[in-house]
Amino acid sequence: MEIKTDFLIIGSGIAGLSLAIKVAQLGSVAIVTKKEKSESNTNYAQGGIAAVTDKTDSFEEHISDTLVCGAGLCNRDVVEFVVREAPPRIQELIEWGVNFTKSEVPPHLYDLGQEGGHHRRRVLHAKDLTGREIERALHEKVAALKNVQIYENHIGIDLIIQKDAQGHTINCLGAYVLDINNGEIYTYRAKYTILSTGGAGKVYLITTNPDIATGDGIAMAYRAGAQVANMEFIQFHPTCLFHPEAKAFLISEAVRGEGGILKLRNGETFMEKYHPMKSLAPRDVVAKAIDTEIKQSGDEYVLLDITHHSRDFLIDRFPNIYHKCLEYGIDMAVQPIPIAPAAHYICGGVAVDHYGKTSIDNLFACGEVSCTGLHGANRLASNSLLEALVYSHRVYTRIAKSFRQTELSDAPIRPWDPGDTAESNDSIVITNNWDEIRRCMWNYVGIVRSDKRLERAERRIVMVQREIHEYYWNYKVTKDLIELRNITTVA
Repeated sequence: MEIKTDFLIIGSGIAGLSLAIKVAQLGSVAIVTKKEKSESNTNYAQGGIAAVTDKTDSFEEHISDTLVCGAGLCNRDVVEFVVREAPPRIQELIEWGVNFTKSEVPPHLYDLGQEGGHHRRRVLHAKDLTGREIERALHEKVAALKNVQIYENHIGIDLIIQKDAQGHTINCLGAYVLDINNGEIYTYRAKYTILSTGGAGKVYLITTNPDIATGDGIAMAYRAGAQVANMEFIQFHPTCLFHPEAKAFLISEAVRGEGGILKLRNGETFMEKYHPMKSLAPRDVVAKAIDTEIKQSGDEYVLLDITHHSRDFLIDRFPNIYHKCLEYGIDMAVQPIPIAPAAHYICGGVAVDHYGKTSIDNLFACGEVSCTGLHGANRLASNSLLEALVYSHRVYTRIAKSFRQTELSDAPIRPWDPGDTAESNDSIVITNNWDEIRRCMWNYVGIVRSDKRLERAERRIVMVQREIHEYYWNYKVTKDLIELRNITTVA
């Protein structure tokens, strides 16, 4: 079956939803999301959105913090306009119904958090559930739009592209999409296709990301011939809860922003050896420092101590983190939190211009799936949601200029052909390959890398990729197989 739409948006996080709200003014919108509509990386974002909203702060300081954190590899023009365009985008979120936390002290201004790498308090938040609050408001807004259709439990397989006589990809016509519930594959034909699929944390064995973060958009774009960039710059969040029963749970940067101190298990501090900002140093510095200390001591974790704050303060400021720690027998009001680094964010992705356009016509990308140049080699805390907001708006302004002149292509598209593929009765192949890729990436392409480790990883990944390729064409497409194919491509 073929579904026609003006806009095909793949992903339902802050980038995809904020864009849908805007392009719905122009035409019909289909949002494809691989689980429930609110299940996205955005939904798990704790910290908040960095923006200059206080008179004691300045654009220049936010720009400087971003550039320093990016280790000299940020695109300065991009940093400049993202930071300067932040206030109106924040105001837009507020108008759409996002309730950021306000100070209890008159005149009840927005409560601004401070995080690693920031020299000022500039992070707007909704306690420690910022992403969930943003998703709530955006979904309520989208639900009121009659020309927006959300397809839950649908996953993109591959982009549909046109090539020139030389075999170069020139245009995107839409995507093949699997309905996970019934196993049917549909053809989505669109004027514009926008990737907002989020990150790729599940490429690694230990990650703060939800199960959906399998790099789908990056893999689809790469297979279609789009340019990708900066894929080597994976950010490892330094403070993930370490507990044998806990599936990787992020302990927000904001905990250190409120005075949390990193310590060894014997109670000694150590960050003063690595950076003048100590526990508030940029993420890459802190993650590498913790990794070094863990390897030197033989311990599996270090401690994050915020016991100098009262229980009431911690419950009010970090309700989600406090109660999650309590579930595992850790009372952060009286005992330090055991933490270790985990894969968190990919600073690279599908290469885009200043308006989110990829190297393929009619294909755009925004949010973590894209590489804009904002983050350089290392993202400044709470700049990710900001980037998604600014770029979704820029994608809209770019498309709005050409929408009336752009026709829905009538180029012939072949329906998905399953051929002679059979149902797989050997799912252990997928399970084993999934585990092998993720362990290989964690062990050899992790926080600290070497030429020998990278060469070893490449050999193993290529071998697994061949096996997956053969399996992919011999058996019917499933969600697990699509995701395995994608994490291997990204790896």
